[in-house]
Amino acid sequence: MPELLAPTVRLHAAWLEAHDEWGPGLHEDGFGLRSTDEVRSAEGFAAWVTRLADQSDPATPLDAARVPCTYRWIVEDDRVLGGIALRHELNDYLLRVAGHIGYGIRPSARRRGLATWALGRILAEARALGLGRVLLVCEAGNVASSRTIERCGGVLEGILDSDFGPARRYWVTL
Repeated sequence: MPELLAPTVRLHAAWLEAHDEWGPGLHEDGFGLRSTDEVRSAEGFAAWVTRLADQSDPATPLDAARVPCTYRWIVEDDRVLGGIALRHELNDYLLRVAGHIGYGIRPSARRRGLATWALGRILAEARALGLGRVLLVCEAGNVASSRTIERCGGVLEGILDSDFGPARRYWVTL
């Protein structure tokens, strides 16, 4: 049975296995990975996990481009299957491009309903934060993500051009 866990250094090797499966790049949505994060060494990984934990604490000061964000890993039997991030608010960039929630499932764990399961649970966390509705954005051609969002109550606002190409914008009322 999968669970949503806060990022932890205990799962360093399991996270690296998932990261390697995705291949080169920073496209693992839901993990909060930046190009400056060094995650291979134990020290670098620990620093990254600490940054993620700090970003989830609204009392922690953040640089102007960041908003408080809760990160969760989708884990089953100590295997990292994906990640999901809940941004507590939207700035101009997030409103235009990324929305409140981003998620990703490693290739070998797809088509099992994990994204729908994780999104349903993170929507409950959004409700607990007092959010009345949340924005989710996915690439226009990402049929799997569109279906996941729609299964969880997403209502299509429209398809707009974004910094990364055409994107479907959905709102979920909580």
